[in-house]
Amino acid sequence: MTGSDASQHWAPGDHVLWRYRGNGTGAVHICRPVTVVQDTPELLAVWMAPGTECVRPVLADGTSVHDEPLATRYTAPRTTERARWAGSGVLKLARPGEPWSVWLFWERGWRFRSWYVNLEEPRTRWSGGVDSEDHFLDISVYPDRSWLWRDEDEFAQAQRSGLMGPEQAAGVREAGRRAVERIQEWGPPFSDGWEHWRPDPAWRVPELPADWDRTPAHTGP
Repeated sequence: MTGSDASQHWAPGDHVLWRYRGNGTGAVHICRPVTVVQDTPELLAVWMAPGTECVRPVLADGTSVHDEPLATRYTAPRTTERARWAGSGVLKLARPGEPWSVWLFWERGWRFRSWYVNLEEPRTRWSGGVDSEDHFLDISVYPDRSWLWRDEDEFAQAQRSGLMGPEQAAGVREAGRRAVERIQEWGPPFSDGWEHWRPDPAWRVPELPADWDRTPAHTGP
């Protein structure tokens, strides 16, 4: 992975890791190698290419987390597995300090489908990428500027399972309201034309390193 210090900005084409820690555990359970599109004080944009080998959480017997009934989805024993990202690639956009990132999805033939607002802990930069913690609640946004909440059932269950206390849950809801205000105003990044972006065809798919779950030697803002 490139980038020697968390205070430095990565160059377009650099490979970094976009990771999520398990809620309440601190251990990395999602890891996605991505290619840097843009990295400035205002915005980090990265591309996850189709077929990228990633790490994802699964139940202890290897079945999908979403096959587990909601009531026990966050208490059943889990492990991780390496798997290829299926479907089209994903462009991820994140502004420093903002408690969400915005993902862009396309259908085949680059027909733009939607934006996805992933509510999460503001990302921590380190030399090899960024780390965060998912906050369960999400928002889908469509080209006609309509939007809807996603995963409200999982957000509620996470609270019942003790993964998120009332104060944190209220903060996540407030972050969601601020994101909705941004959508209704059609502010950045929705107004920035990223749906017309295309990856450099010369970029190779990043590899998942053996030490994908390593503890960062240095973290920074």
